[in-house]
Amino acid sequence: MEVIAPHRRDSLRIASLVHRVSGLALALFLPLHFYVLGLALSDTAALDSFLKWTDNPFVKIAEAGLILLLSLHLFGGLRLLALEFLPWSAKQKLFAAVAVSLSVFVSLGFFLSAV
Repeated sequence: MEVIAPHRRDSLRIASLVHRVSGLALALFLPLHFYVLGLALSDTAALDSFLKWTDNPFVKIAEAGLILLLSLHLFGGLRLLALEFLPWSAKQKLFAAVAVSLSVFVSLGFFLSAV
């Protein structure tokens, strides 16, 4: 009979998956971000055109999603540090729920200020 480690069960497994997926999505976003930063240095007209495009409501929603990914990854990383350095306890699921709640709160706050 195989024994499953406590950190691989239920909501904590989902929290781990969310942390990895958010990290991957942020890594895929970085080339676009660096491209736009390059536009600021080399082609101000193209940057102005891009910034006008960012007034699109879909871009605002995507920005809120990006903030959600960033906060999920941040709080997921803090949860992971807690798993690594704190003794295991039943409160780990609570830590995961708090991390997700804070992430949603941060991204909604950003979205409401952007709209």
